[in-house]
Amino acid sequence: MDQCSNVDEPNPNPPMAEPELIANLHSQLHSLRNRVKELETENAKLLYRISNCHCNKIEGNVDSNVADRVGNSVEESAKLEACVGNTQKKSKEIMPGCKMRAMHHHSKRYVALKVMYFGQRFYGFASEAQMDPTVESEIFKALEKTKLIVGDKKDLKYSRCGRTDKGVSSVGQVIALLLRSNHKETEGTGGYSGEFTRKNHEGEIDYVRILNRILPKDIRVIGWCPAPINFSARFSCFSRVYKYFFWRVNLNIVAMETAGKKFVGEHDFRNFCKMDAANVHNYRRHITSFDISPCNERFEGDELWAMKIKGSAFLWHQVRCMVAVLFLVGQGLESPNVIDALLDIERTSRKPQYTMAPDIPLVLQSCEFEDLRFMCSSDARQALQAHLEKECRTYKLQATIFHEALLSCSVVESDDYSLNNRMKKKSASHVPLMSRPTEPSYEERHTKLNLAAQK
Repeated sequence: MDQCSNVDEPNPNPPMAEPELIANLHSQLHSLRNRVKELETENAKLLYRISNCHCNKIEGNVDSNVADRVGNSVEESAKLEACVGNTQKKSKEIMPGCKMRAMHHHSKRYVALKVMYFGQRFYGFASEAQMDPTVESEIFKALEKTKLIVGDKKDLKYSRCGRTDKGVSSVGQVIALLLRSNHKETEGTGGYSGEFTRKNHEGEIDYVRILNRILPKDIRVIGWCPAPINFSARFSCFSRVYKYFFWRVNLNIVAMETAGKKFVGEHDFRNFCKMDAANVHNYRRHITSFDISPCNERFEGDELWAMKIKGSAFLWHQVRCMVAVLFLVGQGLESPNVIDALLDIERTSRKPQYTMAPDIPLVLQSCEFEDLRFMCSSDARQALQAHLEKECRTYKLQATIFHEALLSCSVVESDDYSLNNRMKKKSASHVPLMSRPTEPSYEERHTKLNLAAQK
């Protein structure tokens, strides 16, 4: 049918009378206002559910279920925001001064995370040293990428249990900070969702699974727990446990154990640490227990052992310094009584110069807290176990290749005379600890710092 065929047909919408038109407009305005309120309410609910209310995309590798749910919410929210915007515009044209706003709100929860990492490629845990990569910097990259943190780092109430050195690993480090939550903020919790219990965790974000899909393969989160807002991963920890692994070779384990037991109790450990006179003024620490035991690992007739040291807190490089002196005792180069002499700061006010033990074999095994119960979903636990099994197989395969290389060297004749000569020279060159040059005492360091500050 062409356009001209409609010319003579009657108009289906005849013009209204002016009073009827005004009444109709008022009715539409009233309906629009009610609809706007409904949309704002629905919009707020959807914004609460999304991972980031300011963008319509979710980074890849986020947990698939969460990503799907968040993605749908973002799309629905965008449509509703557009609808609200159009309605607001129409309403303002009809009634100037009418104010509408979308509600943007993020629920947060104070959470403790238990973290494991393998420290060989990291410049320690903490990121203040301006060296990269650090474990802490990698964790925050993952937190930002998964949109689990909102705002600046200084507003997250972040704390960490320990600052492990370069190369040191951990299977039980703990950090605490404010993370986004699926739970509503409730009264009595400082404005944040989550009490110091296991309740109200159903339906919560699967922090472990989401973060482990983003973190590098040598860092993994192994559990999470809601924490009270006054919790501190550093100051709320009542004990820390370190393990130091070593091959027995020809070490005198009995002598090392005798010496190690002398560490138990409260002592001044200034001769067993790297002294930081500018920031640390109390060098007394309490060691709860010390044990040496064999591990279930053997190689070429040798056996792997581990020293387990438990204490309330530790000084900078304290464990590695303790282990270094124990190795001298185990080699027969020092008597177990040297521990007594070094712990007596009246007798030995200056630390003898010695090299601390290597960093790679040291592991922060656990950090212990009262009433802190870490949890992990079954899916996240299975994924974590599969990942660790895969990594273990990879390293065992590499060890086998190195063993093959070692076997290939057996066909080369060794110069036994030269080797024995070097071993004798090494033993003969040992200088007893109490006869070595010493470092400045704490008092000397502190005085020097004060004089520098006065200039």
